[in-house]
Order: sequence, then C-alpha cells, then structure tokens
Amino acid sequence: MVRLLVLATFVVILNETIMINAIPRLMDAMHITEQTAQWLSTAFMLTMAAVIPITGWFLQRVSTRSAYTTAMTLFLIGTALAAVAPTFAVLLGARIVQASGTAVMMPLLMTTLMQVVPESDRGRVMGNVTLSISVAPALGPAISGVILQFGSWRLLFVVVLPIAALITWRGLKQLQNVGETQVSVIDWFSVVTAAAGFGGLVYGLSRFEGGDVRVAAAIVVAGLVLIAVFVFRQLKLQKLDMPLMDLRTLSRRTYTVALILMSVAFMAMLGSMILLPLYLQNIRGLSALQTGLLVMPGGLAMGLLGPTVGRLFDKFGGRVLVIPGAIVISLALAGFTQVSMTMPYWVILALHVLLMLGLAATFTPVFTLGLGALTPQLYSHGSSILGTLQQVSAAFGTALVVTVMSARADALKAEGVTTVLANLDGMRLAFIIGAVLSIAVIITAVLLPARADNAGELEGAGMH
Repeated sequence: MVRLLVLATFVVILNETIMINAIPRLMDAMHITEQTAQWLSTAFMLTMAAVIPITGWFLQRVSTRSAYTTAMTLFLIGTALAAVAPTFAVLLGARIVQASGTAVMMPLLMTTLMQVVPESDRGRVMGNVTLSISVAPALGPAISGVILQFGSWRLLFVVVLPIAALITWRGLKQLQNVGETQVSVIDWFSVVTAAAGFGGLVYGLSRFEGGDVRVAAAIVVAGLVLIAVFVFRQLKLQKLDMPLMDLRTLSRRTYTVALILMSVAFMAMLGSMILLPLYLQNIRGLSALQTGLLVMPGGLAMGLLGPTVGRLFDKFGGRVLVIPGAIVISLALAGFTQVSMTMPYWVILALHVLLMLGLAATFTPVFTLGLGALTPQLYSHGSSILGTLQQVSAAFGTALVVTVMSARADALKAEGVTTVLANLDGMRLAFIIGAVLSIAVIITAVLLPARADNAGELEGAGMH
C-alpha cells in the first residue's frame, strides 16, 4: 500500500521541476517572454502553498481511497489538459490543476505511512519515501532534457499521462481505507486566509527575482498578516475542536524542533539547487541537458541512500545520523563558496553528491522523529504543516540567494567589474549565506532526541 503511494507521489512530484528545461521551447512555441514562462513553475509552487494547509482537515474528513482518487484525478485532468493546451493561459490553468493533486498526495502519503507502519519499521519505510520526495525533483530537469531531444514540450505531458493513469488504476484496485474519518463543518474564513496568506507569502518571495523589491516586500508583509489572522482563527477554533490546521502539533517539542531543522535545511538545499544550474549554464556555458546530467548523480545518491539511512535510524535512532548529516551539508556548501571560472567539473560533481548525501542522512530521521512525536489524530495536521513549510522554505531560500546574488553582482558591475566576474562573485556570496544557514541546521540537530518515544516522555513531563 505504501509502495503504491510512494510511486504515485514520485510521479506527481517529478512534475514540479519537469518544466525547467522546456522554458526556451515554450517561449518560441507560444511567443512569450521568459518571465511569463517562469509562471509555469511559480504557479505550481503557489498552488501547493495555498492547498496544502487545507489537507490536514481534508484527510481527516474523507477516506484514504477518496483522498487518493481526488489527488490522482486532479493530476490526470491537469496533465491531459496540459498536453493539448492551445494557449499559454490554458497551460497555466492545467499546471494549477496538476499542483492541486500533488498538494493532496504528499500529506496523504505521510499520514497513511504513520498510521499503517509500526514504529520499529518507520525509519526504513520513511527512507523509501525520502527516495521518492528527493529524487523526483532532482531527476525532473534531466528526464525532461532527454524527452525534449525527441519532440516538443507537449511530449513531457504525453509521456507522464499513461504512467500516472496506470498507477491510479492499480491504486484504486489495491488501496484500502485506514483510520477513522471524522465529520465536521469547514470554516471557509480559515480556507481563504490560509490560501491567501501562504500563497501570498510564496508569491511575494518569488517576486524578489528580478521584480520590484518594494512591491515584493509589500506582498510578503500582507501574506504574513493574513497568516497571523489565520493562526489566531485556528487557536479560537481549537477550543471548539474544529480547526482547519491543528496547531496543537506545535506544542510537541520534538515536532517543532524537527520542523525548524527541516525548514532551514530546505532553504539551504533549494538555494543551492537554484544557484548551481545558474553557475553551470551562465558562467560555465553548459547546456540544460549537460547541467541536468551533472546534478543527476547527487539526486540518485540521495535517493539510493534513503532506505539505508532508514534502516540505521530503526537500529540506532536519529542523532547518530542527523548530526553528521548536518556537518556534511555545511562542508559541501563551504566547498561551493570556492566556485570559480575553472573549478574542475569532477569537484562540482563531488560537492553536489556530498551535499545530497548529507541531506539524505538528515531528512529521513527528521521526518520520522517529528511525525512520530505526534498522537495519531494529529498525523494529518502534522503532515500538512510540514508540507506547507516546505513550500514556504523553498520560496524563501530561492528569494534569499537570488536577491543576495543580484545585489552583489549589481554593486560590482557599478564599480566596473565585468558581468561574468560580478555574477560569479554574487554566486559565491549566496553560497556563503547557504553555508551560514547550514550551521543553524547543526545547532538544531543537537536538540533532537534519539527517538520519538523519548520525546513523548520529555513532553509529558514538560507540557502537562
């Protein structure tokens, strides 16, 4: 059952990054600018940020099969619509429908896993989940680079559609309902403030890339205000036992520490995932396909190590993996601060593999410890908060490195430095920011317990 959900999640997440290499083709085919084309990725991320906060409530109210059917149906409709889209507006709408399905799929996988897998096996199974969640975005650009060698951008959706349809059919045949469903009314005020708040925050952060900084900052502030309104609303609804997103999850110290660690690690990872292709393509002159192939071994290494990390977690607990993993992340990002016009490609490859191995050793234990610290009725809300913060962290990490890089490059260009050298120096500074963030990951890692059940005892002593 979990294997089926992992496979479905892999296919839907793959689509988040599959469009990156297709942007030049789309610009030619649809006569649009690069900024307009980038909306295909931005809208996907925005939709995820707006929909995921609602999934905690949704997953408690519907059966496992209904949630799976909803997620995969939305994804299939979006994919089919994208394959035949006559205009850019239709293609953008199709991506939003696709993303809505993906947003339900990720928390569904996490929640089901926590309900059906005994605690002694959770690390191993979560390792397989890490494989799907981490390898899919890393493989997206490389897979799309290969597919685009054979035809137009529509082929990206034509290839995915039958695979997704087959997985949906298998899932509907074999999937069983787990857990009890609850009946309650939905608070539409919460839905609107969550979607506008988290969506606005992610959109505002994405506007820092080449947009008006003051406008972007205003949108971010508006998003944060709406999130604050949403939080106060949830605290009020919790007293009536009907919140859209149950914030009692944050009273669990282990869960909150895991959440902070995951968010900062995601910022560092996404920042480097944005910077590396820019460096390889704009500074070193590699094609999108060559870039995809260079970063592919790191993605594969991360995925293949996931199950091993999971088994080690089941045997030894989280600390022995998370602390060394966090140190390895810091070392890899420190290495990237030395990028130059002549850095050998094998060094870049080795640093990227090292970074991904560090992240693999960190993510699986952190997810397992964090969700393991919750009671079963809070699993869906815990998964939902985790997914929402992933999207916000990704947007924040991207905005941070792009803003730092651009500001530094512009300052150097004003002093008369050549464009290439100014951009290179900007990238170095952005990698330094990533390395500094990773030190926070090490500090947070030290605060994590070895096992979630230890956390429960600590919280029992401190909370009640």
